[in-house]
Amino acid sequence: MRLGSSHLSYCTNIHPGESWNEISANLAHYLPRVKRRVCPDAPFGVGLRLSAAAARSLSASDTLAQFAGFLRANDLYVFTINGFPYGPFHGTPVKEKVYLPDWGDEARLEYTNQLADLLAALPSDSEVGSISTVPGAFKRNAVTPDAVAQIADRLIRHVAHLVKVERDTGRRIVLALEPEPCCLLETVDETVAFFGGHLYSRHAATRLASLAGLGVNDAEQALRRHLGVCLDVCHAAVEFEDPANCFGALAGAGIPIAKMQVTAGLRIPRVTADAIAALQRLAEPVYLHQVVERGSGALRRYVDIDAACASETWRSGDCEWRVHFHVPVFLEQLEDSSSTQPFVREMLALHRQQSRTPHLEVETYTWSVLPARAREVPIEEAIARELLWVQGELA
Repeated sequence: MRLGSSHLSYCTNIHPGESWNEISANLAHYLPRVKRRVCPDAPFGVGLRLSAAAARSLSASDTLAQFAGFLRANDLYVFTINGFPYGPFHGTPVKEKVYLPDWGDEARLEYTNQLADLLAALPSDSEVGSISTVPGAFKRNAVTPDAVAQIADRLIRHVAHLVKVERDTGRRIVLALEPEPCCLLETVDETVAFFGGHLYSRHAATRLASLAGLGVNDAEQALRRHLGVCLDVCHAAVEFEDPANCFGALAGAGIPIAKMQVTAGLRIPRVTADAIAALQRLAEPVYLHQVVERGSGALRRYVDIDAACASETWRSGDCEWRVHFHVPVFLEQLEDSSSTQPFVREMLALHRQQSRTPHLEVETYTWSVLPARAREVPIEEAIARELLWVQGELA
């Protein structure tokens, strides 16, 4: 739904399903129910998630026309696509495989090009479309300069495709890299450095100019026009970022926030043996739950809950843990842990004062692995409650 100059919705990756038949059935079931609860009398935007298999199926002209008809008939429009998970995302161990194929692999480029074509063809009330994607790669898969250079080159090649999409359709689409703990782009500072050194550089502009038939100066503008970030609020909170600096550093570097995912994680203000025991009960086999520890020294990062709980570093003194475990944004507490909701409130307050992004998306994809007490209401009611909570914070 439109809130001032921004569009707000939820990411449909909360609904299990990998094939287009499964995804379309979920959309037909849930989208009208959520819309009735949050904006019955106005168009409702969709944050669409498509696996690579679903994207291929939807690309068939008759299937695409049928879906576009469904959107129009139900007063729905698509303004953003989650192009992060390429393959299965529910009901099977995903963990670090969620980043594969990464931007070091040609399959990631082909998939994202296809998503851009679909987004340009679907009904939308937003002048600009966004596609969120993996932050380059899982950090240990991008440790050499050559690996990083290949990632950057594929991103530039994707921009060449986006330039063509805009020429052919008039629709501008922005690829939004999503910084995440333990990835190539992990912090705001790392993101600014990567954009400045690899994506907004003169070398990148020269490369794009040759690919897209542009002058170098026009290519420089195209890179900034079609490449930005997806700022996931949970990820930023887990990294102990400063809310004002998140916006200020990106704006200072001229990096657009194409989308902000309004998400909350877990916070353990003081790590104790009891707190660790409580956190271990949340360890589950499907998703990766990175943990960042702040004590007296530098931040310490753990790839998953089990690794953090096996550590003894917390015994040396007071320290705080934040956990990449998405929880409903309206919850201040989840059983024995606090949430990072105060961080979410601060980010939304800054956006309320000055619009920072055209696209806002709630993304609590962990619904199926939340404790039972957090799943006592139907999914559509929980989604609506999250959207209305965000709307209230922005009012």
